[in-house]
Amino acid sequence: MFESEIPPLDMIVRLLMAAGLALLLGLERELRGKPAGLRSHMLVSVGASAFILIGLHILMTTAEGDPSARIDPSRIVEGVIGGIGFLGAGCIIQSRVSVQGITTGASIWISGAIGVACGLGTLVLASMVTALALIIVVVLGRVERDVIEE
Repeated sequence: MFESEIPPLDMIVRLLMAAGLALLLGLERELRGKPAGLRSHMLVSVGASAFILIGLHILMTTAEGDPSARIDPSRIVEGVIGGIGFLGAGCIIQSRVSVQGITTGASIWISGAIGVACGLGTLVLASMVTALALIIVVVLGRVERDVIEE
């Protein structure tokens, strides 16, 4: 059995960052009473991070063995994005007069991006994405409700 080149402490930090950052987005959705809230966002982000860590592990362990067994980590990212897009689309409800859940679907999608960034170890990028996403959903959400809907 191969050992990962990513130390276990680094793995848990990446997973905890994915959970913690997604918690912030999920909390905003939860407080607004949206169907996908705290747990959904956290699970999506941790799952995305785990898939990236698994892919990195496979890449590192096969790099020393058979070169034909190597994988392309970008394909894992593509798969994660597609799966999360499917989850996000499930949050969107269309009725005859309106479409609801687009922001929640988008926040689930961005939780996946946060998880991918954490899984890759780019924690500063993940933090910046989270901060920007929170500004968009909280600050611009207020502007949208106060200015545009009046």
